[in-house]
Amino acid sequence: MTAPTPQAQAPEPPAEASGTFTLGGDLTVNRLGFGAMRVTGPGVWGPPADRGEAVRLLRRAVELGVNFIDTADSYGPAISEEILAEALHPYPGLVIATKAGLLRTGPGAWVPLGNPSYLRQQCEMSLRRLRVDTIDLFQLHRIDSNFSLAEQLGELVALHHEGKIRHIGLSEVDVEQLNAARQITPIVSVQNLYNVSARAAEPLVDVAASEGIGFIPWYPLAAGPLAAADGPLHQIAADHHATPSQLALAWLLKRSPAMLPIPGTSQVAHLEENVAAAEIMLTDQEFEILGAAGADAERGR
Repeated sequence: MTAPTPQAQAPEPPAEASGTFTLGGDLTVNRLGFGAMRVTGPGVWGPPADRGEAVRLLRRAVELGVNFIDTADSYGPAISEEILAEALHPYPGLVIATKAGLLRTGPGAWVPLGNPSYLRQQCEMSLRRLRVDTIDLFQLHRIDSNFSLAEQLGELVALHHEGKIRHIGLSEVDVEQLNAARQITPIVSVQNLYNVSARAAEPLVDVAASEGIGFIPWYPLAAGPLAAADGPLHQIAADHHATPSQLALAWLLKRSPAMLPIPGTSQVAHLEENVAAAEIMLTDQEFEILGAAGADAERGR
């Protein structure tokens, strides 16, 4: 009797190679996520040129193992959340994070607005657009100096107690602001500009890791002159048969176990390239070379 031919196992989705992080003690995600800002029109304003392609892009991200998706009420505004719901609702196995606190007055325009009533309204609208009863992670998009931190976070705490927000995060803060916020309520994530050549948030990266807080770097791919043909990103990328952008993401993933990069794109091919970065394992020496070159580039600006 001929033995049955063993079935080949399907390869693991590439995002799983990034490892996992648990937000707030109960939401475990693959560390390489997706930022849904670019599924909108130019200037993050209005609908995308091809809504069907945006839906396909989001579904492809999930197929690749992405299970953490970050959006905001201000992306579109409203458009990103609506497309997310169209593509992925009811979000099986996914963690959807959104944000409020930036008013949109036109393409490319962003105005902090932390009026507690406005934050409540925007949370209610996000619940409606995302078609959920509870938002997994709701982040204050900016601290508005016209209102106290206690007023702004206090409204999010009230929404949490009402069951409309599961966890609370912050965006664009420093260590002092994070510490002040944690006196008011638990904070499970911070989201700041950070990449291999933009390192102002370095102290926050370390505090987040030590406190078990997720660090979500936005604009994670910027590398500037490091990606030039004779730059270190390009040179080491060649050794890994990778692109400089993939190497920049690999550097972030190695930088901290709490790092949750969310590269965004409007193109499926670029998405697939970004997610493949999770499988690149830098040596300690490569990591140090890139980090030093990035710090030099930042000082030279």
